[in-house]
Formats: sequence, structure tokens, C-alpha cells
Amino acid sequence: MKKIYVVRHCEAQGQDSNSKLTEKGLIQSKSLSDFFSTTRINRIISSPYIRAIQSVVPISEEKNIKVEIDERLSERILSTRNLPDWLEKLKETYEDLDLKYEGGESSKEAMDRIGQLVDELFKSETENTLIATHGNLLSLLLKNYDNSFGFHCWKDLTNPDVFLLIYKNNEVTIERLWSELEIYGFSYFQK
Repeated sequence: MKKIYVVRHCEAQGQDSNSKLTEKGLIQSKSLSDFFSTTRINRIISSPYIRAIQSVVPISEEKNIKVEIDERLSERILSTRNLPDWLEKLKETYEDLDLKYEGGESSKEAMDRIGQLVDELFKSETENTLIATHGNLLSLLLKNYDNSFGFHCWKDLTNPDVFLLIYKNNEVTIERLWSELEIYGFSYFQK
């Protein structure tokens, strides 16, 4: 049985690749480390974006595991143009997975990119991997395994957020783990 813990980064100062975590985000990263304190992790892989790396550094330090960087965990670029109606445009990409805006990546392309990494991890010798990424890419990874995960689900993700993908008997199951959600009784997936 292989497990992949998928972490959405903590609260950040902005959307730029060099945006750091806010003070609250740094506190959240320590909470993430506490959350994973009793979880066996063999490998940590992060998006190259600063906010994703900073989100898992406390886990890395606690477990004495080096954070590896993988470009395939970078956030999806919707478009290189300024889109005043970007939220509506993003919603459309959940309905039409091949829809692509100028300079951007379609949902299908982003799903294939992160899916390739996840498939490699499921086929590897490593049992428990933690990957740190971004909301849109995380939601598309989940949609890859559960088509009902759509735009409304993306909107309800939190910073941070944690999902567990379990690969067993050639099947992938998904479980939402982040404890803050228990307060609100929030869950898309059955355990």
C-alpha cells in the first residue's frame, strides 16, 4: 500500500512564485508539522514556489528529510494575460478540461502533469510521500480520481489543506485529513 499526502500551501502574501508565507501562514506551517508528527513520511517533494516550500520546511526539519523540488507541482497558469473575469474563466476550465487561455495550461494538461508525478510515486519503492502544491493543481489531481470534484470543491479548499491518496490493489482512494475541517463537518469523500 502506497500513501501520498497532498498538502496545499499555507496562507501566503500573494500569488507570485516568490511570495512568502504570511505570519499566519508560518504559524500554520508549524501546525502542519504538529499534524504530521506521528505520521511516517519517507519523502517530501514540493513545488518550487516559495510558499509551498515554506509550508513543509517545519515537517522537513522535524523528520530530518530534505525537501525535493519538482516543477510538476508548480501552480497551473490560467493565462499570461490579465483576466478581469478570471474566476468565471477558471470555472469554465472545470467544465471543459481542454479549454485553454492565452499562455495558459488547460485543466487536462495540468492533470496530466501532476498525474505523471503521482503515478511515478505510486510505482516507486517509497511507501509514504508528502507533496506540497497549490489549490488549483491539487483540485485537478483530485478531479483526476473523482470527477465530481469540481469548481465548487476548489472554492472550498483551505490554506493549508491536506488530502491522502492511498494506492492499493490498483485503486486510488481519497481522504480529506485536515483537522480544521472537522469543526465544520466538511468532507467530500467517504473514508
